[in-house]
Parts: sequence; C-alpha cells; structure tokens
Amino acid sequence: MKTTARILTAGALLALGTMAGCGGGQGDSGTGSQTGTGGTGAGAQSAAATPDASQQAQQIFSTRCAACHGAEGYGDGPGAAGLDPKPRNYHEAAWQDSVTDEEIESTIVYGGAAVGKSPLMVANPDLGAKPEVVVALRKIIRGFGKQNN
Repeated sequence: MKTTARILTAGALLALGTMAGCGGGQGDSGTGSQTGTGGTGAGAQSAAATPDASQQAQQIFSTRCAACHGAEGYGDGPGAAGLDPKPRNYHEAAWQDSVTDEEIESTIVYGGAAVGKSPLMVANPDLGAKPEVVVALRKIIRGFGKQNN
C-alpha cells in the first residue's frame, strides 16, 4: 500500500509540475539528442541576460524549477520527495565542474530525456524562443555553485 501511495504521489507531483508551468510536457522534444540546436547552444550563450530576462528567469525558477530543485537549488523542493532519481543539487561542485553551459541550457529547453538525463526533468519548449531567459536561468544555476566557494 505504501508503494502505491508513493507512486501516485510521484505521478501527481510530476503532473502538477508539468501543468504548473514546465512547458506543457515533453511532447516530441522529449526524445533524441538535441543539444546545440534550436534556441540553445552558441546562440543562447551569446544572448545577453538583460534585466528583464533576469527577472523572468527568477520568476520561472520560482514557479517551475523550485518545486523539485528547491528555492535554494539543493534538490530539496516539495516535489522532490516522491522522485527517483532525486533532482539535481546545483551546489555540488563536482557537477558544476562537469557540465557545460550548453548542456544546462539544452536541459532547460529540451528536458532531461533529450540530453540523456532523467525523463522526470520536463521540457520547457516555450523557452526555445527566449534565449536570453535561458541564459539567465543558467546563470541562476551557476550562481548556486559559486555560493560554495
């Protein structure tokens, strides 16, 4: 009975996260490797994170990402309890050193499954047309790693 409740809780949290602004689900962009294409990659990295984009990114992180990754990026958001694997802890220095900016940006836009990570990390296809917001989100994620230095 406990296992069934956990599965239902995880499914409900995943559905809630998707409906609450995770880009409407994975759709077709949830399969295959798409790193460096579309609105991410070199184009996104060269996009400036304007003050408006930074403000949008902070709101998006609060409403979409923090549910699982936590408000402070420790992977301890309220939705994390029922997830396996657990959400990424952005403070982990080894992870920060191992991932490229392009990989972070691609994961944000295309979701985990598209880049060989957890399919529980849903896509945000609406951000493909907003490279400056993707850059600002990446900067938030990188900022968590700098807090440990």
